[in-house]
Amino acid sequence: MATRYRDRSEAGQLLASKLATYTNREDVLVLALPRGGVPVAYEVAKALNAPLDVFLVRKLGVPGREELAMGAIGMGRIRVINDEVVQTLHIPDHVIEAVAAKEQQELERREHLYRDDMPPLDVRNRFVILIDDGLATGATMRTAAQALHQQQPARLVIAVPVAAPQTCDALSSEVDEIICLRTPDFFYGVGWWYEDFSQISDREVHDLLARSKQEKPSVA
Repeated sequence: MATRYRDRSEAGQLLASKLATYTNREDVLVLALPRGGVPVAYEVAKALNAPLDVFLVRKLGVPGREELAMGAIGMGRIRVINDEVVQTLHIPDHVIEAVAAKEQQELERREHLYRDDMPPLDVRNRFVILIDDGLATGATMRTAAQALHQQQPARLVIAVPVAAPQTCDALSSEVDEIICLRTPDFFYGVGWWYEDFSQISDREVHDLLARSKQEKPSVA
């Protein structure tokens, strides 16, 4: 059985070695899914000498069964709806709109918190590397990829340190390239593959973005 990563930083350093072909390219942009993906992506962006940003996605949970997603929203007011869940549970439009409005407020709150009102980087015609600390079902990553496609990047790459094998396979059709550093047959969950899987705070996300900007000024 493969050994665990020490922490997200080590995972990011190892993941960066598989992305070396994107080093020192002016058209490359590293995007992290907060919060857990940010420490991983920070190490990748640092190694590749690329700008770092976050891409925010919020799940639209079914009222009373919030763990069940009826869709999701992404930055740029992108919305993805799970038609199967909506139709099976007969969820009316006004319920979807109410939940979406609430989650939009939270998305905007976090965006302000992380970025200090700086605008998001423009992904159009860029080589975008989308990173998280791991993939279980991949629902959030899939939503993020669909939202980013609407912004017309030149190439979209998903890169993660660990993933359930079936999820890595399923997401391969959503993007131009996918790199799953480890795809263990016995997955157990993302957290199992880290010795330190401490929760990342909003402050840590903010500080890592600010530090990355100092090291590699963003190119809009």
